Amino acid sequence: MKLKIFVSSVQKEFQQVRRDLKAFLTGDAVLHRFISEVFLFEELPAKDRRADQIYLEEVKRCDIYLGIFGYDYGAEDKDGISSTEHEYNYAGKHRKTRLIYVWGSDEKKRAPKMRQLVSNASSELIRRRIENFSALTSEVYASLVDYLDGLGALRVPPFDTSACDGASLHHLSRKRVEWFLETAARERAFPLKPNTATQAILTHLNLLEQGKPTNAAVLLFGTNPQRFHRTAETKCIHCHGTEYRRPFASQQIYTGDVFEQADQARDFVLAKIRRAVGIRAKSNVAPATYELPPDAIGEAVVNAIVHRDYHSNASVEVRLFSDRLEVWNPGRLPGTLTFDDLRHDHPSVPNNPLIAESLYLTRYIEKAGSGTQRMIELCKETGLPEPQFEQRSGSFVVILWRDWITDDVIAKLGLNDRQLQTVAYVKRTGRIVNSEYQQLTGVGRKTAARDLDALVDKAVLLRVGEKRGSHYVLAGKK
Repeated sequence: MKLKIFVSSVQKEFQQVRRDLKAFLTGDAVLHRFISEVFLFEELPAKDRRADQIYLEEVKRCDIYLGIFGYDYGAEDKDGISSTEHEYNYAGKHRKTRLIYVWGSDEKKRAPKMRQLVSNASSELIRRRIENFSALTSEVYASLVDYLDGLGALRVPPFDTSACDGASLHHLSRKRVEWFLETAARERAFPLKPNTATQAILTHLNLLEQGKPTNAAVLLFGTNPQRFHRTAETKCIHCHGTEYRRPFASQQIYTGDVFEQADQARDFVLAKIRRAVGIRAKSNVAPATYELPPDAIGEAVVNAIVHRDYHSNASVEVRLFSDRLEVWNPGRLPGTLTFDDLRHDHPSVPNNPLIAESLYLTRYIEKAGSGTQRMIELCKETGLPEPQFEQRSGSFVVILWRDWITDDVIAKLGLNDRQLQTVAYVKRTGRIVNSEYQQLTGVGRKTAARDLDALVDKAVLLRVGEKRGSHYVLAGKK
């Protein structure tokens, strides 16, 4: 079964949203198997035909009409009707499946004719209200899965929308649901009240399948999610050096819901990395500066939890080395994205959009597709190299460098063997003095001084103190 989807909206108002939605639909691991075409009028080459004839023919050809109704009504023809309304009416006339998403909640800002169109749609079919692209993809995903399921096209439904085998509402924590309500209301003005019943909340979030909690519901709010999904955990390993080799300095496996795992994994890393404590100039709490940006660590961990393949027997892994942090996510980068795309504006194509939506509502993640760019910005601001993105052993890997003096950088500096040995020594110990350099390399005091001064000139080391009382540490910035 292959579906043709016609995307209808005011093009100018939703220019980027339309493109991102197409990328989401064609890049999703499940949906792309059932979609032959996502029609966007602006992608058609120029033709010697009237535009209104072309788009109405495309509506007639489509299987699903997907309408995004925003604040603008759009350009009107001689009869005062916009293209969006013509497309909506034509889809109804030809009995097409219509999925309507109403963008925004400020009705005073909505054009009068668009308000009337929204009202007309409300009386004819079910439509969903959304506030952002993340909510749009979540709702579209749920609607299309429901549509395909109704046709019997899904032999194996998507993981996060599937009912969790053996789970019931009794396996969910009301305490965690209440925490979610409080957090989502504070962070994103989530509309449901604190005393809303659990079942009503799950229904609102599309986390019930025929009255049973979905896999997403169990991972988000379960009292013991690992009872149903054994490998839905986060492994944190602190290695002694730069290689993944036993014995480890420490190791911890975090279970519980995905919110708890994200918090605990982030705290694991922060407890192991270097931290500089400032002075209490403006408050009673002294500010702390970590060698890795805490928000970048959080982004890497949460992205792995949101995007991982939960059908995999592997777990999310956080590996802390002496020179870097690696976060391993079981799964692959979507086929519509490249590693270079991650450094620029790109659509979000989450493997688990229902999980992503709840993490967005609690501000664990921000707007769609911005996580990798945020990590890059934070590392640059701290004077660290840009994060690296790799595909390794069936996992997508994010690498955050703990300092800027990486092997690639050192290779370009033209250091001699003694200096290379010294850089490795300072990375291990944190500092070196002239006498230690002499013992380490077997050279005299003057040669040691020249070598160390050269490392200072290349901004690899920083000299602290004067004359004989001085010592050398790694320079803090590139």
